[in-house]
Amino acid sequence: MRAEIQYNNHNYKIDISKPLDISIPLKADKSNVTAYYVDVPKFEPVMANGFVGAVHLGGSVNFNNIFFNPHGNGTHTECVGHISKEKYTINQCLKEFFFLANVVSVTPIQIGNDAVITLEQIQKVWQKNSLPQPFGGVKAFVIRTLPNKLNKLTKQYTNQNSAYIDYRAVQFLIDNGVEHLLIDSPSIDKEEDGGALLAHRTFWEYPKNTQSQRTVTELIFVPNHIKDGTYFLNIQIASFENDASPSKPILYAILS
Repeated sequence: MRAEIQYNNHNYKIDISKPLDISIPLKADKSNVTAYYVDVPKFEPVMANGFVGAVHLGGSVNFNNIFFNPHGNGTHTECVGHISKEKYTINQCLKEFFFLANVVSVTPIQIGNDAVITLEQIQKVWQKNSLPQPFGGVKAFVIRTLPNKLNKLTKQYTNQNSAYIDYRAVQFLIDNGVEHLLIDSPSIDKEEDGGALLAHRTFWEYPKNTQSQRTVTELIFVPNHIKDGTYFLNIQIASFENDASPSKPILYAILS
């Protein structure tokens, strides 16, 4: 089903029946992604006062409590509240949900024990993948790290020192209008950096010039059949009054 979207004073056509899901689902087993020392999610039926919250156990409905950590158990979208003393919530900060997005593939550079996405790399893929008008107004940037293996869907990331982005590359992106940054690593910052969080602080310009409308989405997975280029992105979240929410970013190919 084709739909027409007006964005940045231009009309674009997409096929809403062909979504490209780049999220990792939450599962209650050991194949679920974990990071930062969290356990796998738990889905547990409520069992209280004679009530049985599981049909297979004789209950009339399935009625589960779910325990998980948004940051460590899968695809999530976070706001500046992730690093701020003040309370910001993703439900209050993310007020628009459709954006033009550039999808790029980058092989992080090995620097010592670190795998780093550098400023020079981001400059090159930005020039290569940014399209001329009317494809202007790109506000989202989606990074697929290479190699892009299926084990990203089940990986246990704790103590793996996964790829991250140099803060100077982040500065380049925001200087070019990016407000929504997505990556398939657990964090845009190094796993252990002594609390510096330079990429996060640079992106949100916290605390001196806080940009609360910007979001970071981590632990995505961009399948190989999705080519680098410009798409429409829909970021779907749950309405959590929390710094982060599990999320479902969806890409749509632009038809015209």
